[in-house]
Amino acid sequence: MSRDAPVVAVDGPGGSGKGTVCRALQRATGWHLLDSGAIYRALAFAARRRGVDPQRGDGIVQLARDLDVSFEPDSDGQIRVTVDGDDVTLELREERTGNLASQVAVIPAVREALLDRQRAFRAAPGLVADGRDMGTVVFPDAELKVFLTASAEERALRRHKQLKEQGVDGNLADLLREINERDERDSTRATAPLKPASDAEVIDTTGLTVEQVVGKVMTLLENRLSL
Repeated sequence: MSRDAPVVAVDGPGGSGKGTVCRALQRATGWHLLDSGAIYRALAFAARRRGVDPQRGDGIVQLARDLDVSFEPDSDGQIRVTVDGDDVTLELREERTGNLASQVAVIPAVREALLDRQRAFRAAPGLVADGRDMGTVVFPDAELKVFLTASAEERALRRHKQLKEQGVDGNLADLLREINERDERDSTRATAPLKPASDAEVIDTTGLTVEQVVGKVMTLLENRLSL
């Protein structure tokens, strides 16, 4: 990890727009991109495929240490995720994978096992880090910390639209319930709970376009780094 490489840490709950905003920031800056949520989803997927029960024994911790995961851009510039050499990008978007990832993420030993792997993404010319504890735990010295939020209803609508675009059926009421349950689980966990860093810039994305949010973050970043 190069501490000379600047980091913009973008945290927030699911559906707040982190992924879309971070990909846009990566394109605008030319920096590296860390999707920490994809790492936890990849771990959850691998656990389900291998029959590892996250709640029993230390099997999930060992799997986290040995996880064979990689992130590579395809010809369209989209990030493809592979686990054990298999492209699992679509599988990681499934709701059941996201829910299991949230359960796995509350295990302190798992978070510790994945900490160094996440910090290794920090390299010149800089890093856009997308997650839930990027500014509070993984990169507490980040040059800019942003916390995106939105109402649960707005986030459920966004997720429902995303699923429809992917050809996946999704019940809006179920999505809202799952979002509220995940928010409760993520914000009350003992290790690295979901919350803004004390020095984070909080942006409510409800009713804002992606371009408006990216513009706000880029202005903040330019002021901090004089890009």
